[in-house]
Parts: sequence; structure tokens; C-alpha cells
Amino acid sequence: MKHKLTAVAALLCAAAFLHAAPAAAQAYPAKGPVHLVVGFAPAGAADIVARSMSDAFSKALGQSVIIENRPGAGSSVAADYVAHAVPDGYTILLASPSSISVNPAIMKLNYSARDLVPISKTSSGFLIAAVNTSLGINSLKDLIAAAKKSPGKLNYATSGIGAAPHLSAVLFAQLAGLDIVHVPFKGGSPAVQSVVAGDTQFTFATAPSVLPLIRSGRLKALAITSKNRSPLTPDIPGMAEAGLPDYDMSFWYGLFAPVGTPAAALKKVFEANAAALQDPAVKAAFAREGTETAPSKSPEDFVAYLAEDNKFWTRLIKDSGVKPE
Repeated sequence: MKHKLTAVAALLCAAAFLHAAPAAAQAYPAKGPVHLVVGFAPAGAADIVARSMSDAFSKALGQSVIIENRPGAGSSVAADYVAHAVPDGYTILLASPSSISVNPAIMKLNYSARDLVPISKTSSGFLIAAVNTSLGINSLKDLIAAAKKSPGKLNYATSGIGAAPHLSAVLFAQLAGLDIVHVPFKGGSPAVQSVVAGDTQFTFATAPSVLPLIRSGRLKALAITSKNRSPLTPDIPGMAEAGLPDYDMSFWYGLFAPVGTPAAALKKVFEANAAALQDPAVKAAFAREGTETAPSKSPEDFVAYLAEDNKFWTRLIKDSGVKPE
């Protein structure tokens, strides 16, 4: 397991591909549409981020962008697909920490982080703890009390094993001293719908997945996973205010390509991502969903960020007791 946990360190070496890969024979991306592969189901946070930026991204690239959803295994199905795709710049992955840092450490996979070249971060955000409204739970303290009253009885739904929502709930259970049951789904949207339907009781989910349901009164928000309140969701308390001052977690989405992708293509994708995220319409769309645009200053900057971020997830995996499969 040790070598798996440190796989992300190899990303530091991967940055060299940004300069070493040969130029494409035909000016990129003249050959055809670019496929942006999303590892979660439609209507989930990753899908919303991809679709919110796709028009501006396409305009900046000068080529059509096709969103391709490949959910499964906490987004590892998509990561594996892109890792083994033809490295020509026409297949790009929108990834989160789950497929880059977490899943390679807890699952037997056909890819590793070193098979993917980091291009740029696209967004950062917090998660939201939300509960089925019929339970009469109105605060995080209420949820903790209910879980302690009935150990092993409350179920929480997430977008999959190893995904940020799963580990955010693991951290919650660890800090609050709870025995709660994980019910994984193949994406954020079906997980959240299970809570709305009452099949599961609560969720830690990405903001785009739950905010519309919170605003319509179909789910009750208890807290965001940031320590303090966010101006993006001013009506929802941060974890310190909600009763867990030691809790603080955020997550990101970013773009990756197969190792060996030509440097010219990687440069074009990086620049197009930066341009798209400066579009006021994209910023406004992200903000409505409780997410911030967060382009990296450079691919190398993203590589350095990932190396540090991996330490957080590695520590959480170790402390949580999540075992490799």
C-alpha cells in the first residue's frame, strides 16, 4: 500500500511531459472535437462544472467539446479510460482527489496517478452535510445526537467509495465518535436522490448536487465542510459554528491528459481552461452552485499543489481506517 499512497509524487516528474512531448503533426485541435471525460453521473457536481464551462472552453479551444460521462468506482472508471486513451489531446479528464490521490491508495486499479499528466485546476469548493427533511433533524448537533442514540442505524449516501463526500463523512464520524453506515452510489445525483426519497438518511455532497434541493425545501442543510461560513452559501453554518471546530475540508476539480500527450496540445488546453474560467458567465454559474473558479497559475503550479494535497488525503485515509480492496 505504501507505494500506492505515494504515487502522486510521480506527478512531479510528469510535469516534464509538458515540455518533452513532440508537437502534433496537425495543429491542435484541428482534427476534431475534444472529449472531456467526467467520472460521475449526469447532474452531479463534476458534470455541472464541466457543462458550465464547456461553451467557454470550446470557444477558447476553437473546437467542439463533448462531455462524456463514465461513472463508476468513485470516478476511477473514467480515470482508467483516459489514462489508456490515445495521447493526442482529444481525450481530457476532469478529475477530483478521488481518482488521483484516494482511489489508487485503496483500490486495485489498472492505472496510477503517474499515467496522467496534470494540466490545471478548474475549481475548488466545499461539501454540504444535508439530511432528509422528514427526520426532524435541524442541526449538525441533532444529527450527531441521533446517530449516538442509534449506533449503526443511520445511513449516509455518497458518490462512491473514496470520493471526497465519502471521506468527508468518514472524517465527520471520526471527529464526532459515530457509528454510521456508508451507502455508495455511482454518482452524486443518485446518492442525493436516495436521501430525498428517504432510502438513506443523510449525505455529505458537493454543493451543486444539493443546493437546488435545499433551496426548494426538499433537503435540510446542516453545515458546509469549511471551518467557517462561505459568502457563496451565507445561510449555512461552517463546521466550527455547527459544533465541530476541528473539522475543515475542501476539494477540487482539475484537468488531466494521458502521459505522452503533445506539449502543444497540453499548452492549448491549459490556456483554454484559463480563458474559460475568466468568463463572467462561467464564474456566475459556478458561484450559483457554491463553487469557485480556481485556475492554476501554471501546470507546474498544479503539480506542486497536487503533491501537497496528496499528503492531506493520505493522512485521512490512514487515520480513517479505510482499507485497500
